[in-house]
Amino acid sequence: MNRLFFFVILFILNMNNVFSDDENCDDLKKFSVEFLKCKGTLAKDKTINTSKNIIKNTKDFQKNEWSEEKKKMIKVKEKF
Repeated sequence: MNRLFFFVILFILNMNNVFSDDENCDDLKKFSVEFLKCKGTLAKDKTINTSKNIIKNTKDFQKNEWSEEKKKMIKVKEKF
């Protein structure tokens, strides 16, 4: 339940970033196919970038937190 809540909040926060235009879709008509494609690609790109950043941050955090435990395990293996 907590994970679902976390992902919903993350999705809502991500949607705020989608509507900030890197590309300019304002010159297109609002309900045209080209406008929807433009907004769709912006949403897709932002979602992919955000997920890559989350994965990268998680891997970096795990590497930093688990590095000491990994060193301890290597020392124990060397003893045997």
